[in-house]
Amino acid sequence: MSQEVKSGAQHIAQQLKGRDLLELNDYSPEEITYLIDLAIELKRKQKSGEVYQPLKGKTIGLIFEKSSTRTRVSFEVGMYQLGGHALFLSKNDIQLGRGETVGDTAQVMSRYLDGIMIRTFGHDKVEDLARYASVPVINGLSDLAHPCQVLADYQTVYEHKGKLKGLKLAYIGDGNNMAHSLLIGGAKLGVHVSIAGPEGYEPDEAVVAEAREIAKETGSVIVVTRSPQEAVQDADVIYTDVWASMGFEAEQLAREAAFKDYQVNEELVKGAKSDYLFLHCLPAHREEEVSTGVIDGPNSVIFDQAENRLHAQKALMAALMG
Repeated sequence: MSQEVKSGAQHIAQQLKGRDLLELNDYSPEEITYLIDLAIELKRKQKSGEVYQPLKGKTIGLIFEKSSTRTRVSFEVGMYQLGGHALFLSKNDIQLGRGETVGDTAQVMSRYLDGIMIRTFGHDKVEDLARYASVPVINGLSDLAHPCQVLADYQTVYEHKGKLKGLKLAYIGDGNNMAHSLLIGGAKLGVHVSIAGPEGYEPDEAVVAEAREIAKETGSVIVVTRSPQEAVQDADVIYTDVWASMGFEAEQLAREAAFKDYQVNEELVKGAKSDYLFLHCLPAHREEEVSTGVIDGPNSVIFDQAENRLHAQKALMAALMG
């Protein structure tokens, strides 16, 4: 690594210290790239058995108002591997679940902790927590955005493809928090993103407009279409998510009807490049949003993707709390 590159990385590292991560649009392309590179380096260190503990003696509080597998395990194990301690806090464990204001909770927790992660419903709660906390706040998921997942997603694509800029990612399904963060992250990194879903389930118009504005600077192409065939044409990556995310379980039957033509299956993926990657943020409902043949097929990298949640979250905590 040249001295100039080292200097640039050190400058970005200084910029990230003490920051929040609420949405990827708060970060520059260089900062997102730095986090992905750091995740890959921390993955290398772990695989080689190298001990790296920049967060020794530090504690992160993990607030969960939505259940989780990958988010909880990646943050708890990641913090342990970085030398620190993670404190799991369900909504029933703290006064936030009994009417204490977000502002009061944030200020109290800031006196005890070195960082806070929250996995919740309304994005306004994440914003309020960050507004009142004096330590870094990480959005582990909100109804608007899932930046932690998307850092791991683009890390996975980079590891398998050797680049990000100029690749095409097709997302098939609900225009939810995953679609939003893939749009913003893709636009920042120069990835062409095509979203396909039925009427009434489009991504938020403001998020699409923001992604297109970012894309003017990076050369990314953003497409929102009703046609899954159009979206996957010549795609390097195909991505899907469950049709009814947490909080929308009551709509399961209605969504099954609306999304019946949006399953990622063997016929649909014929339009993509032969070496396309299949991604899914998990958990998956096999034979609903994706056929078993695709998710368990040779193009699927879902378990590499799931593993990278650990490395991406370690990079995030090390950068913001280190």
